[in-house]
Amino acid sequence: MDLNYEEQRRLASAKKRVKKIKGFYSHALVYVVINLMIVVINVQNLEPGESYFQYENFFTLFFWGIGLAVHGLSVFLPDFVLGQKWEERKIKEIMDRDKKHWN
Repeated sequence: MDLNYEEQRRLASAKKRVKKIKGFYSHALVYVVINLMIVVINVQNLEPGESYFQYENFFTLFFWGIGLAVHGLSVFLPDFVLGQKWEERKIKEIMDRDKKHWN
């Protein structure tokens, strides 16, 4: 299958996007599994009559959740966190700087 340049570029871009989405889903799955394990361990270690709802039981869930949310935003709202336009500007900036350095 002989693809012209534009089709190759779009294919590469689509593959890169799918890889990012897959990475997010993997991250989300690990988040759920690990946090479920933490909940089970914490519940097993409770003293009789002790409440599970203590702030230390939610540190991992909360802070890792923030990281997962940012990861999701960067995947599904690409311009939210250092998006494609930023990458293109940065690449051009670095290429221009290197060009000046080598000339």
